[in-house]
Amino acid sequence: MAEPSYDVAHLGHVELYSDCFEESLDFFTRIYGLTESGREGDSVYLRAFDDYEFHTLKLTRHHTTGVGHVGYRAASPEALARRVEIIEGMGCGIGWVDGDMGHGRAYQFQDPDGHIFELYFDTVDYIAPEKERSALKNIAQRYHGRGVSPRRLDHLNLLAADVGAIRDFMTKALGSRVTEQILLDNGRLGGCWFTVNNKTYDIAYTEDHGGGHARFHHVTYAVDQREDVLRAADIFLENGVHIETGPHKHAVQGTFFLYVWEPAGNRVEVANSGARLILNPDWKPITWTETERKKGQAWGLKTIDTFHTHGTPPIATDH
Repeated sequence: MAEPSYDVAHLGHVELYSDCFEESLDFFTRIYGLTESGREGDSVYLRAFDDYEFHTLKLTRHHTTGVGHVGYRAASPEALARRVEIIEGMGCGIGWVDGDMGHGRAYQFQDPDGHIFELYFDTVDYIAPEKERSALKNIAQRYHGRGVSPRRLDHLNLLAADVGAIRDFMTKALGSRVTEQILLDNGRLGGCWFTVNNKTYDIAYTEDHGGGHARFHHVTYAVDQREDVLRAADIFLENGVHIETGPHKHAVQGTFFLYVWEPAGNRVEVANSGARLILNPDWKPITWTETERKKGQAWGLKTIDTFHTHGTPPIATDH
């Protein structure tokens, strides 16, 4: 087993495209409860109250939906240089960009399915205005109680045609560890969960049943307790947000979850992962069989069909 590198500190941000931008922005700020930290061009930068960086979600006006790019922060300038050298050697590099409002220079690259990633180190810390500063110096922003009010960015899920190729890519490019995976009866990987630190996972990939490429499944923000997920369900109900599935508990990773579609159709999750961390230095990936996964979620809820068929941008087979 390869020794984890820990060159990459954590998942930094996700860029989402929306083709009904104002409605999506209203969802993420008023209903979901993120804070707007800046605007530039066609993008608005958003964050949860305990995210330390300037933004964790970049919402961009676009002609379609889906993911623009995914950003990870390196552990140091030296770690960034090491990762760039490895990625360039893999032949999947795109090149350096100046960065945006939330961070400095970044190196962009592409996974085997066509999703765009970037690695950066220099970042912009969020400074809350006086009225939103916490009484505690170690919290970036006070709990404001707007909408769902999640605490922090937790993870995202991307779709891919070949999850096995992604597994090889993520472990080499980012030094990620595989924590859990789904092995299908046909021998393919149906899903794979990765972490660059001691969280149980920061990104997951699942098989794209629609035959598309570079598509988005969902982004997830974390709340403190399960009761917050139940409260979120009522907030979504009262605001006419489409609740796709949950609240319930995942078998894989044990996360207490709720999935909705924001107005543009991008899937968004509210989740509580409890106190689970991967502290075992020689953790071996947990493998789930297709038969086990067909039993449904932890308490028996069957996985809704759209969870396997709906992704963004949509394709003809989406429902």
